[in-house]
Amino acid sequence: MTTVPIPAGRPATEAEAHAVQDALRARLVLDEPGPPPGAGRVTGVDVAYDDERDVVAAAAVVLDAATLDVVAEATAVGRISFPYVPGLLAFREIPTVLAALDALPCPPGLVVCDGYGLAHPRRFGLASHLGVLTGLPTIGVAKNPFAFTYDEPGVPRGSASPLLAGADEVGRALRTREGVKPVFVSVGHRVSLDNACAHTLALTPRYRLPESTRQADALCRRALREATASA
Repeated sequence: MTTVPIPAGRPATEAEAHAVQDALRARLVLDEPGPPPGAGRVTGVDVAYDDERDVVAAAAVVLDAATLDVVAEATAVGRISFPYVPGLLAFREIPTVLAALDALPCPPGLVVCDGYGLAHPRRFGLASHLGVLTGLPTIGVAKNPFAFTYDEPGVPRGSASPLLAGADEVGRALRTREGVKPVFVSVGHRVSLDNACAHTLALTPRYRLPESTRQADALCRRALREATASA
């Protein structure tokens, strides 16, 4: 497990964080298809918090994209470096997520975030932020639609409908299990929306959420328990 110091030069205010988002958003790459679904590696990242102890734990779990077997995993624990502000959650999570990715013994391939990419009030959620900083292809697969609207997709698995900000499509509501609430897929960096949805379906053969997210969620919760056990 990697221990992460609070990064020097981190934004101290909402205005400073917005300025960072604006600068990084200009570097987004949105015209690449991304890696083919079911090939190479896919890495899930997730975080868990203990706000009372001011601790955040991140996990990165690498899966073989064809079999969904775990290839490698890493965790990192640090202090929470930014207050809770809707729309700015990446600043609480990025330092430890980056440390977990850096601790992996192999390249991560596509990175799947439990959250948002372009489906974000400022069009720059965690998946986009992480993608720009690392250069990796990233997507966001979220459990709820944030503040955006959508029509209920069809009942069969694979049905989808646009996730809308006004008239703009910022992602898709995607049915990963028949008759079960959809997930909300958005582009992060260097992946098309069609491909992001195809990856999400490839990662959900049995459950609503991607296997990458399920594995990373379990690992970061375990890392947080271990980090706070003696606190």
